[in-house]
Amino acid sequence: MEVDRNNAIIPLIRIGSGFDVHAFGPGEFITLGNIQIPFKQGFVAHSDGDVLIHAICDALLGACALGDIGLHFPPNDERWKDCNSVVFLNHCKRLITEQSYQIGNIDCTLIAEQPKINPHVTLIRTRLAEVLQIDVNQISIKATTTEQLGFTGRGEGMAAQATCLLFKQ
Repeated sequence: MEVDRNNAIIPLIRIGSGFDVHAFGPGEFITLGNIQIPFKQGFVAHSDGDVLIHAICDALLGACALGDIGLHFPPNDERWKDCNSVVFLNHCKRLITEQSYQIGNIDCTLIAEQPKINPHVTLIRTRLAEVLQIDVNQISIKATTTEQLGFTGRGEGMAAQATCLLFKQ
């Protein structure tokens, strides 16, 4: 821990967690990590519905106690209609950098019965690393099912969880 000029404690490392979910609806692909994955449906969302990036944004914002993605990009604001979620991720990266933190690692889990994610993991990790300007080995993407239980098990949508570790520069 460090102490600032007001004797406030400044943590050297911070941990954040994020979660997002979107229902499936009409469409021919879903977007995960800024990669379009062919699928029989799309996401129902105000933006592009990228649950993975949305969860990562919440993890980054949460680690620095900066609220959540809805605070920064309200879903009822028409400016964000159909927005590419990379815009959100770049904003979050800038905010943590302004607080002199950098990403140690990000660990993500996608939860859905379909589509199968493993064939796309390498490309998703590479794309996220490019956007965040970090090494691909700092990003983990995993996928799991809920064994056909709940809304994801019934194929109604997808959920994503993300955890990040930030450290003081």
